[in-house]
Amino acid sequence: MNAPTPVILITGAAGALGRAVAQRLAADGASLVLFDRDAAALNQLFPQAVAEAVDITDEGAVAAAVQRALQALGRLDALVHVAGGFEMGETVDALSRASWDRMIALNAWSFVALAKACVPAMKRQGGGSVVAVSAAAAGSGRALKGAYTAAKSALQRLVETLASECAGSGVRVNSVAPTTLDTPANRATMPDADRSGWVSLESAADAIAFLATKAGAAVHGQHLRLG
Repeated sequence: MNAPTPVILITGAAGALGRAVAQRLAADGASLVLFDRDAAALNQLFPQAVAEAVDITDEGAVAAAVQRALQALGRLDALVHVAGGFEMGETVDALSRASWDRMIALNAWSFVALAKACVPAMKRQGGGSVVAVSAAAAGSGRALKGAYTAAKSALQRLVETLASECAGSGVRVNSVAPTTLDTPANRATMPDADRSGWVSLESAADAIAFLATKAGAAVHGQHLRLG
């Protein structure tokens, strides 16, 4: 009997890295479920995918969208959580509650909302993979990035905790932390930067695809720094 086509959910799928991951996994034959704020863009880019406009910070909306995907495709083999948010500009002694709440919601709570919707389904089917995209910059505090680095650090602790909680269940949980990604946006904002150490979207997508699929079946509870 042939193995079922893997079904992979990607958040932030309209962004540069999300698109690269979706293209990489689609080329391998996966069925894709794509979440982003702009479903129209996703439908144009990936007409064969199940695409939805979803607020990843809204637990109810995430749960409903995941349930629709399960009803449509019958299973969920991997979650690749690319979506998040970045802000800078406020010092800690001037940090607004709005900025704090926004960064925590986008980068940390979103992971909780997705885990609630996806992990039980993976456990029921006997296994699956969760891959979260963090950031190398979250390894330590950085000036004017307090809320962002704190939120990404919280995401990493949540990943580690979920990995411990899923041990033995067949659900693997890992994360990647790119340094600077070589994207059009980063090139535009840092035109004079030395790009020799930047991480290409293709290589980042390859690493994520490895963790999300059976190729990385032996990897669990790992945090891979890219670049």
